[in-house]
Amino acid sequence: MRSHSYGDIMSGARKRKIPEVPAEPGLVVEDPASGFCGALVRLEHGNAVLEDRSGKHRVFPLGPAAFLLEGKPVTLVPARAPQPATPQPAQSASGSVHVDGLRARVARDSRIWVEGKHDAELVERIWGHDLRVEGVVVEPLDGVDVLSDAIAEFGTGPGRRLGVLVDHLVAGSKESRIVEGITDPNVMITGHPYVDIWEAVKPDVLGIEAWPRIPKGVEWKRGVCDALGWGETYEGWQRVLAAVGSFRDVETPLIGAVERLIDFVTEPAD
Repeated sequence: MRSHSYGDIMSGARKRKIPEVPAEPGLVVEDPASGFCGALVRLEHGNAVLEDRSGKHRVFPLGPAAFLLEGKPVTLVPARAPQPATPQPAQSASGSVHVDGLRARVARDSRIWVEGKHDAELVERIWGHDLRVEGVVVEPLDGVDVLSDAIAEFGTGPGRRLGVLVDHLVAGSKESRIVEGITDPNVMITGHPYVDIWEAVKPDVLGIEAWPRIPKGVEWKRGVCDALGWGETYEGWQRVLAAVGSFRDVETPLIGAVERLIDFVTEPAD
């Protein structure tokens, strides 16, 4: 009978690999020799400090398969320090990358016009950083009735463009009829459907369910302030403007309209 060497048999057997477990504070392990079971408090000087349910601390040396985790041997290894989060670039109120230490660029010849003071203040509130980076000035028109004459007086041309933001630019409105008469290729006119720039601010940021419906014949801002108990119109505007912190607080049509104007007036001249 041919004999077998036990050594030959065992040499072919695969040794079981003991898993390594990060020594995270709070990990519950057991010292198999003493039966002491506790939560890991910390590692120090090559030892593990465990705390049992009564608050008692004991120190055990680290080593291969030195502890049991859920009844199975493990090797505790130092936990990796958390990697610092990659800093994200700061955003401006418009959502663009904020330029630190910005010095305003010399103003371009091109301009953006808006209907009134409130429009200019809201655009500045959200896009002011971008406008200073690009060197674009926003100017109030005090209404679009004078738009055609104002454009002629400004004198457009390559590198001297105008972007115009118009309130209530919807089919059949007075504003739409005025805009239809402007055909200058160096002028872009965009708008939003709201009666006034106030209405482009989302109601929920102001703590209201919706903007009130104001009867025809009643000045819109005055009617809004009366309906909401906001006092005088200047007080109402202060409330509206203060509620706006970024582009997220205004409706999408306004965002798109302003972004297109900025792109238009900052395009390189042909």
